[in-house]
Amino acid sequence: MTPRWRPLPRSGGPRPPDALVLAGGPLWFNEVAFHDAGREPRLRPAAELPPAVREALTAPRPPVAGLSLDRPRIMGILNVTPDSFSDGGEHFAFDHAVARARAMLDEGADILDIGGESTRPGAEPVAPEAEAARVVPVIAALRAAGIAAPVSIDTRNPEVAEAAFAAGADLWNDVAALGHARASLTVAAASGRPVCLMHAKGDPRTMQDAPTYEDVLLEVTDFLAARVDAAEAAGIPRGTILVDPGIGFGKTVAHNLALIRGLAVLHGLGCGLLFGASRKRFIGSVAGAPVAADRVAGSLAVALEALRQGAQVLRVHDVKETRQAVDLWSALNGSGDQE
Repeated sequence: MTPRWRPLPRSGGPRPPDALVLAGGPLWFNEVAFHDAGREPRLRPAAELPPAVREALTAPRPPVAGLSLDRPRIMGILNVTPDSFSDGGEHFAFDHAVARARAMLDEGADILDIGGESTRPGAEPVAPEAEAARVVPVIAALRAAGIAAPVSIDTRNPEVAEAAFAAGADLWNDVAALGHARASLTVAAASGRPVCLMHAKGDPRTMQDAPTYEDVLLEVTDFLAARVDAAEAAGIPRGTILVDPGIGFGKTVAHNLALIRGLAVLHGLGCGLLFGASRKRFIGSVAGAPVAADRVAGSLAVALEALRQGAQVLRVHDVKETRQAVDLWSALNGSGDQE
């Protein structure tokens, strides 16, 4: 496992003279935690950062799908599936899906993430043809209606991504980090679209069957670093890549909590950071909320912690509530317009 430097972000002032800006956003840091496998993290001054690591941690992130990443962005989840873990197929019908997409934009979503295959624990795979038949008409209808907001296609399958791009999708959000099919990297590079690479251990059918790690934070970071390198080698610029630690995908409650505590280490990959923990099972386990729809407050709590560590994109079910929380967080932490 590769040793990693994790910035310890702060906001507001006064800022000391040696403060470094985190990823061009509203947060800063002058201390880091040095993580080495098998040892407790060590507190070090940011002045000790190797130059390449310093550059990766501080360089402003380029816009993704037309959205600047100098302030938090909200990605609204639209599952066009009959068996989603959270909304239980509520938006499976075509007209319901389009109406919900419009509603999320009205509630403050910056980007819509449309998926046609459930990736809940234990879910069975969906044929690409059936998946495309669910998502493509929704994307096409949004574009036909003149909706210009960015749309993300949430899929593991390159043929679904291609069809979604043809219908007007702007970003490929892949839970398999472009590793599910041999053609994925080629299709992504040829499209010219940005991508989100997520960590998952196993596939949805097996990922929660007693997952184990020696050091979950370092192992997840190493995996994502390797996938970013593979994407770059295929012709996908690093500035068009988001990374996602995959909360709930092949992780126990303890693993999820450790990843959230150490989330800022992922800034060292030099990519934008997407965080998706909305209504996840671990929130219910910690807070005693077995029903997914009852986990809104817990979802907001972990989303705000992700913002505290510099996450640029929050992937959420509850857009209206998250929009309010993000606006208040931004006003308090120097990225809002309020006085």
